[in-house]
Amino acid sequence: MSKKKVGVVCGGFSSEFEISILSGKTVFLNLDRDLFEVYLITIRTDAWIAVDDYKTTFKVSKGDFSLISDNHNVELDVIFNMIHGAPGENGQLSALWELLKIPFSSCDSYNAALTFNKRDCLTVLRAWGVPTAKHFALNQGEPIDLIKIQKVVGLPCFVKANRAGSSYGVYRVNTKSELERAIINAFREDHQLIIESALEGKEVSVGVAEFNNKITVLPITEVISENSFFDYAAKYEGKAQEITPAKIKKSSKIEVEKWSKLIYKKLGLKGVVRSEFIFVDDIPHLLEINTVPGMTSKSIIPQQVGAMGIELSDFFSYLLQTALKRE
Repeated sequence: MSKKKVGVVCGGFSSEFEISILSGKTVFLNLDRDLFEVYLITIRTDAWIAVDDYKTTFKVSKGDFSLISDNHNVELDVIFNMIHGAPGENGQLSALWELLKIPFSSCDSYNAALTFNKRDCLTVLRAWGVPTAKHFALNQGEPIDLIKIQKVVGLPCFVKANRAGSSYGVYRVNTKSELERAIINAFREDHQLIIESALEGKEVSVGVAEFNNKITVLPITEVISENSFFDYAAKYEGKAQEITPAKIKKSSKIEVEKWSKLIYKKLGLKGVVRSEFIFVDDIPHLLEINTVPGMTSKSIIPQQVGAMGIELSDFFSYLLQTALKRE
């Protein structure tokens, strides 16, 4: 059986570029070379470049996503999407791969665009009864009515860029005087914001993946941040304690697994997805969904896979085989 040609795509156009590169390298290094011929593809604003195990460099065609070198061209069989943010997590590249009929590891373009837009996604999920924080939407250019915002969400609250990840453009606000500055800073990341009431309680991160023909909830991780919330430093600079499996009551585990599975199915998600919840009065409230979660050495999904007793290389193979079957 000939090996499938896999393009591990990372980089992108957002603040998450460097994290995406690290995630891409984790996948690239862990894919089984007995099963796959692997190419690491880096998407930058000025160039789309691929390299193979022999350090051969290819240009990536923006027309058909083939890899072009002086000696030969490569047609990819499947793509492992590791771009956090635009254009990989927001559906732009997914739309291209759909047109080209190249299978890929993450969810379809519409579902990706919806989940990447926190406001729209939470609106859809609220209609299905998913518990969330109180919220206020604000766009750049609209009047900033601090009194009205505070009346809706209260204090403390979180000001968040609507379309960003890795806690970029997220600010915890404890006093009214901090609110306007947080809004101005968040607008540097996105011209749409969502302002939410701060939920106080136990925070958990839940991975869900489809492999071996079933949707599986991975072991849950409890997140205890040293900072005021699970921000960039907590995620990537060791400023958080992550306990996998989480020390939570069985009833809480059952409840958060139920919501995580329902969200995965109802939103038509694919591959591996990570959702963040905070328990308020034993009810898990959804914070956000990541459809291309981090795969760095410090990321939560690799910890959860390890807690299942599965090698990362096997897990990545399952995800690619599932993507190939879907096609």
